[in-house]
Amino acid sequence: MAPMDKLRALETFVAIVDRGSLTAAADALDSSLPAVVRQLAALESQLGVRLLHRTTRRLSLTEDGRLYLERVRRILADVEEADRSLLASSAAYEAEPSGTVSVTAPVLFGHMHVAPAVARFLQRYPKMRVNLVLLDRVVDLVQEGHDLAVRIAHLADSSLVAQAVGRIGRVVAASPDWLRRHGTPRHPRELSKFNCITGVEGRQWTFVDENGKPFSVPVQGNLECNLGAPRLEACAAGLGLSRFQSYQVVPYVREKRLRVVLAEFEEPPRNVSLVYPSARLLPLRTRVFIEWMKQELQATLPQQ
Repeated sequence: MAPMDKLRALETFVAIVDRGSLTAAADALDSSLPAVVRQLAALESQLGVRLLHRTTRRLSLTEDGRLYLERVRRILADVEEADRSLLASSAAYEAEPSGTVSVTAPVLFGHMHVAPAVARFLQRYPKMRVNLVLLDRVVDLVQEGHDLAVRIAHLADSSLVAQAVGRIGRVVAASPDWLRRHGTPRHPRELSKFNCITGVEGRQWTFVDENGKPFSVPVQGNLECNLGAPRLEACAAGLGLSRFQSYQVVPYVREKRLRVVLAEFEEPPRNVSLVYPSARLLPLRTRVFIEWMKQELQATLPQQ
């Protein structure tokens, strides 16, 4: 199957699933029913699996079809995104977007990175309005009515579109004064001897050994807080050790209020991603905002 024929077959497969029938898919694609049937048959023949159970009354996905659909949606979204990226600096930006975009992000990351980028966006596009919601939980974009989320996580397979814009790890840190008074831990297992300020990660901190194998260390301390900012200040004041997203400690390390320890035992960094429900038929305001945030965050976040 030629590349363009394969792409058309993938679009046909998604249309059949979304529309619920071969006839409805043919209408949506401005095609004929026999053509839709041929494209689906050719796709299944090439893959060597059945994607859909077909009866006289209904269509339903097979297990192979369900798994394949998730990946096909992302492929089609990537193709559309590639097409749009060629226009981002010309037609898309020549138009003046207007309306409201709703975006959600983690609290401290949103305060440090997303909010400043949003302010610059609104200065550039004064007809736009942004609803910025900062929450330290995973938001259901569709159910809660948001156009876009910034997430720091290894994302599970999903029908959502995710564009990675940087990488962020986790670090253990304490104030230089505290480390002088109590000593610097050389291995994560030594943390059980020290006062550790705990947060959402709880009292089991995970690291990796020299072979990349993960292991957990129990920790305890006299302060537990679900937000990063109070834990940062407590650490900087000399209360003990705590664990943070790497971006959170950057200004504290720069000002020599905190020092990172045990960096060689940290797990691989996680992606920072822009996540949105679908790349299909996005309004101009959302396309422009996504492109703006992608460029802003890529310019400020580590890419490795």
